[in-house]
Amino acid sequence: MNALEYKIYVRVAAEFTADGKMTPLWITWKDGRKYVIDRVRSCERAASRKAGGVGLRYTCMISGSEHYLFYEENYRWFVEAKME
Repeated sequence: MNALEYKIYVRVAAEFTADGKMTPLWITWKDGRKYVIDRVRSCERAASRKAGGVGLRYTCMISGSEHYLFYEENYRWFVEAKME
């Protein structure tokens, strides 16, 4: 797999506070499945080790599991594909 194959672009609903903080609320896959983000544990500037690129990495809790959600500098959201 090349780096782009590890990126799964998703739709994200986010909330913006008055001071400009962005918090993702849920993720929607291409097939319409929606996953609510139970909690954002952290947000930091980081690169995806699998897919490359730099942006904001949100460490999110979804249905009791930890997942990384990335916000790229091109204003797109992605998650990393699972390695096979």
